[in-house]
Amino acid sequence: MSEPIRVVLVDDQQMVRAGFRMVIDSQPGLTVVGEAGDGAAAVELLARTRADVVLMDIRMPGTDGIEATRQVTALPQPPRVVVLTTFDLDEYVVAAIGAGASGFLLKDASPEDMLAAVRTVHAGDSVIAASSTRRLLQHVAPMLRGSAPAAAGGTDARALADLTPREREVLELMAYGASNTEIADRFVVSEATVKTHVGRVLAKTGSRDRVQAVVLAYRTGLVAPADLLRNA
Repeated sequence: MSEPIRVVLVDDQQMVRAGFRMVIDSQPGLTVVGEAGDGAAAVELLARTRADVVLMDIRMPGTDGIEATRQVTALPQPPRVVVLTTFDLDEYVVAAIGAGASGFLLKDASPEDMLAAVRTVHAGDSVIAASSTRRLLQHVAPMLRGSAPAAAGGTDARALADLTPREREVLELMAYGASNTEIADRFVVSEATVKTHVGRVLAKTGSRDRVQAVVLAYRTGLVAPADLLRNA
């Protein structure tokens, strides 16, 4: 039997953490291994506690979630960070992804969406629930063209040069928030084939994960916000 996914909760509201813990600990294969009420405490906790996924609030007193994410992802064998956000804080999402976050989750998401976020980000198979990604990218995408190079893992337009035509198409669909299943249906191939394409896209572009590859797609102009709205 495989080890459970180890989760750390970071939020300055104790009731929020308690709710998340209750949902996560009720699931087989998931366990909460720590909590922190601010970014500084989270960095200290994660420096001595092995975790797979961190649910990180962005707005906290003292060290906020953006700086905490930057420090946490710089740790040896860092966990994947999912930032918690709302639509009116899109600029913070861009900054958090630039700091190394692997995904984002709306704070009013359902328990099912939260659990799916933890599992999918741990597996590295998805940006997180495709429908939520599409909705949020409609707000965030216009900002990505001006984001710092670090937001795409230090890559630029030259990183796209080695992609095959099919790999570019896969990256475009990833940027529209398509899941592996949706991409497989589009090209009438297996999900295993899509995973292979995604893996090659990440390797060739030097992207840490799918979120970073999506940021790259917008930063380099491979896709534009208008394209997203047409494909939503």
